Amino acid sequence: MTSLPLTKAQAVLEAAIAKADEIGQPMNIAVVDDGGHLVAFARMDGAIKASIDISTRKATTSVLMNAPTAALMDLVQPGAELYGLEQLSGGLVVFGGGIPLQLDGVTVGAIGVSAGSAAQDVAVAEAGVAAFSG
Repeated sequence: MTSLPLTKAQAVLEAAIAKADEIGQPMNIAVVDDGGHLVAFARMDGAIKASIDISTRKATTSVLMNAPTAALMDLVQPGAELYGLEQLSGGLVVFGGGIPLQLDGVTVGAIGVSAGSAAQDVAVAEAGVAAFSG
């Protein structure tokens, strides 16, 4: 697989929605390909509208940095090595909820989740990743 097919993106999205339902937190969930382009998206009933953009940016950030967004938080603090990173590429998001989707060690896309706490966003994103990996 060289790109993220819609069927795989939908499976990631469905698993993430199921986890959000399980924890009782409506979410915005974005799945992007390896170029950061949107493949699948859902805004669950009741999810805050500001998180539409945040979820998509988390997914894109994860692809561009080839890392979970939560891993970037310490690196962007004042005085840290990547301070100011979130100001680049149209606005990156550097808190939890974006996770790469990898196949044989190669990033083929990412999921971004937003509308809950950072821990809830990460848990929902991880459920999507598990559906992709499993």
